[in-house]
Amino acid sequence: MKKLISDLRVTENVALHDRYVLLKAAPADGTPLPEMLPGQFAELRVDGSPTTFLRRPISINYVDRAANEVWFLIQLVGDGTRQLATLRQGDTLNVVYPLGNGFSLPSGDERLLLVGGGVGTAPLLYLGSVLHEKGDAPHFLLGARSAGDVLQAEAFRRFGTVDITTEDGSAGERGYVTQHSLLQKERFDRIYTCGPKPMMVAVARYARANGIACEVSLENTMACGVGACLCCVENTRDGHVCVCKEGPVFNIEKLLWQI
Repeated sequence: MKKLISDLRVTENVALHDRYVLLKAAPADGTPLPEMLPGQFAELRVDGSPTTFLRRPISINYVDRAANEVWFLIQLVGDGTRQLATLRQGDTLNVVYPLGNGFSLPSGDERLLLVGGGVGTAPLLYLGSVLHEKGDAPHFLLGARSAGDVLQAEAFRRFGTVDITTEDGSAGERGYVTQHSLLQKERFDRIYTCGPKPMMVAVARYARANGIACEVSLENTMACGVGACLCCVENTRDGHVCVCKEGPVFNIEKLLWQI
């Protein structure tokens, strides 16, 4: 798939939380957005930060073809992402995209579970929209620390059923996503997951124990996005690979996690 370096125009900056913003952007010259697959990401240039020299890898959160917009859900964790959060309508956002390999889509009638934790829910919204568009009925299981940390729940409900877990019990069931009663009550054929590594490892263990196909989207530290800097190397059954180039999505059978 062809990679582009493009100037996008910010169409909206939505503050979802004191630590999360949603940037919506469209091509500045009005050209249609390129094809993008669920699970792919972009490298966003950070302008105006004296301490940030590298682009920031951000998942493609959603693609609104009608509005010709791409969405990026950004967690404010350092100078770079905090600078991105200052962008306003009309500002320029330079991106390299689409990067990496996305999730594989089911070819038949399968029961699908999408499990996300924190900002790891980001790529699952676009995946859910694509699955919904092709006639599937995905079930989302979203995990967060508290009710205020649950991101984009209403957007997810447009595309499927949503269940929630919070560590403090302020929304949905109390506990972690792998403790949700849904996993004891329902049977799924395929699981997709993204979030903190301990959460993904736990989901992978559940999937393997129950004979369920499972793909994870890794969040290794990435700098270049094209496999040149070797910052994001993961040891797999195929040897050491760059997550940004060979992933970020992997079938759990390819990984050497102790699951």
